[in-house]
Amino acid sequence: MTDLDGTLLGGEPKERRRLRDALARHPQIKVVFATGRSLASVQALLRDDPLVPVPQWIIADVGASVIEVPRMLHVEDLEEELREGWPGAELVRAKLGAFPQLVYQHGVAQEGRCSFHLDPAGLTGALRCAVKELGCSWTYSSGQFFDVLPAGASKGNALELLRRGMGWPRQGVLAAGDSLNDLSMLSGGTHAVVVANAEVALAAAVPVREEVHHSVWDGAAAVLEGMERLGWLDCRSVTVGYHRPPVRWVDGRWHAPCSPNGILPTLRSALTDERLNAVWAAAHTGEKAPTATAATAAGVPLSLLPLSPERWTGYFHRVCKETLWPALMSQPDLIRDLPDHWSDYERVNVAFARHIGSLAAQGGTVWLHDYNLWLVAAVLKSQRPDLAVGLFHHTPFPRPEVFLRIPAAEQLIASLAHLDWAGFHTADDADNFRRLFASAAMPAPRLGVHPLGIDRHAVAEVAKSRVSHPRRDSDRDVQLVLSVERLDYAKAPVHKIHALDALLAQTPQLQGKVTYRLICPPPEPGIEAYDTTREDLEAAIKLINHRWSTPAWQPVDYIPHNLDFPEVVDHYLAADVFWVTSLADGMNLTAQEYVTTHHATDRPGTLVLSRYAGVARHTGSAALLTDPHSAEDLVATLRTALAMPVHERTAHIHQLHSLLDIPAPDEWARACIDAIDHARTPSQAAHVLADIRARTEQAAKVG
Repeated sequence: MTDLDGTLLGGEPKERRRLRDALARHPQIKVVFATGRSLASVQALLRDDPLVPVPQWIIADVGASVIEVPRMLHVEDLEEELREGWPGAELVRAKLGAFPQLVYQHGVAQEGRCSFHLDPAGLTGALRCAVKELGCSWTYSSGQFFDVLPAGASKGNALELLRRGMGWPRQGVLAAGDSLNDLSMLSGGTHAVVVANAEVALAAAVPVREEVHHSVWDGAAAVLEGMERLGWLDCRSVTVGYHRPPVRWVDGRWHAPCSPNGILPTLRSALTDERLNAVWAAAHTGEKAPTATAATAAGVPLSLLPLSPERWTGYFHRVCKETLWPALMSQPDLIRDLPDHWSDYERVNVAFARHIGSLAAQGGTVWLHDYNLWLVAAVLKSQRPDLAVGLFHHTPFPRPEVFLRIPAAEQLIASLAHLDWAGFHTADDADNFRRLFASAAMPAPRLGVHPLGIDRHAVAEVAKSRVSHPRRDSDRDVQLVLSVERLDYAKAPVHKIHALDALLAQTPQLQGKVTYRLICPPPEPGIEAYDTTREDLEAAIKLINHRWSTPAWQPVDYIPHNLDFPEVVDHYLAADVFWVTSLADGMNLTAQEYVTTHHATDRPGTLVLSRYAGVARHTGSAALLTDPHSAEDLVATLRTALAMPVHERTAHIHQLHSLLDIPAPDEWARACIDAIDHARTPSQAAHVLADIRARTEQAAKVG
């Protein structure tokens, strides 16, 4: 939102041309004129000055008029609110006729205001009182213009009404001005630029806020600088949307993930490839990060969307974890209908869509991730039809009858239908997605199956570096069974404790000969969906250790906190058996890490793998597949693993390693982005090409 005279129209012609061309290249930036001019004057300016960009709205008459462009229609409901109580120009002129210092601006079209010429000495207390008695407000600018306005009319009020009506977040608005009648729009909590050639009184009156920038440049150059500072002109060919950033802001600095694998480090490694020209859009809550817009953190271009802790709680802790997650894990009886928090999920998705739209280049690619952003597609496509939008599901995707148990299932399907592409780890998940759309009698987006592997080289190097000082367990006659998983009922941790308890009861000779180590970090504070699982798990561990422990041994070693990745590798290397029992799962990268560490160090090992983990589609029966829904199968498969001879375990690891030749993160990311690009519809591609041609031709004509 920019004033005209002295601001958008100020400065050198070359700077005005730069600003015009930058706005032409970034159509996602919507321009609003906020001026003391009348509509007729602005129309003449647009007709006669080729360096003036075309706005989407015009706020004229110092905030008393709001016009939608290109239809040039007055937004009557906003104007009625702004002009409420206006006595009319004739009455104002008559009442102020007693002040000879006022010279009415004849020949200037005015709506909803009276504008006079006035010398500074004539701005007396009596004049102010007379305006107040009329029930009006006034502005004085440039040492000569005195405008009498309706009490509720100002550039700032007009901006706020327009912002609310359009649903623009404050952090998505930049206001620029040079005179005192711009003060109200520079004080409304949005980003703001005070141009260098501004009135001294304006520069002194603007509130001191981090969002307000006092430029050293005049006019158009200052507006351009303001957009550049916010990262608006650094639009990227690829925009990645995920609810979390790839790094954590703690104690005043960024911290990278400790593991080289998982969604966050995987995408982080992909985005360090400058050839992608990519940016990561993520939410940020809690401790204030250095900037809410563009940053480079650990080599990753990052753009943060600030969310209040209350909004994050409703969105992530409640809806994502208590309504959507149970459906994805095929636990429909755990789905909770949370109407009081569903609006948080909707608002966060709308905010993400607008934030992503502000970052993406014309005709760019948007790569969304996971169920947290299921409603982004519909909003984004309505605002930016030029974008190719894909979404990758790192989680399993449930059968249609389970998905439809979600209270807002129809709304979610309607949004997902706007995707150009949807990606999955397995063909079964892709087929569930396809069948969901078939059941809704809707065409599905183009589908892709892209299993994700780990950075095997990085994991192998860490494993080799730890061989000289691996974790030593006191008694190597005791076999170590290991699980590394976050606290989640879908990982079936309680099932494993019960299975071990049953195994010890059925096979007395294993008592004192097997230890189960569970590395199980808790979720972030505030998530209540796993409280029952944690309570049941801790109770089961207490009971089994009480039942079977001896002075020299206990069956379960429980580690309920995060470890650095080298420490996790130490546990991998020490483990004779790795135990995965997911009721539903994505790829399960820890299983791949275990196999890689043992293969890299030529160590025997055994993988017991849930048949519901995505990686099981690659191992087949080479892994010891188990069904966590069957207590008897859990016990029997674990017994088989513990009885496997060392030479078989060595062959077992080598065979699994040969089968886990799954695309590494960087290769996987390039394949997904290419798939989204290729999924762009012909009409969409033609639209983008035509738009680029039109802008190029227009620039050539003007420039």
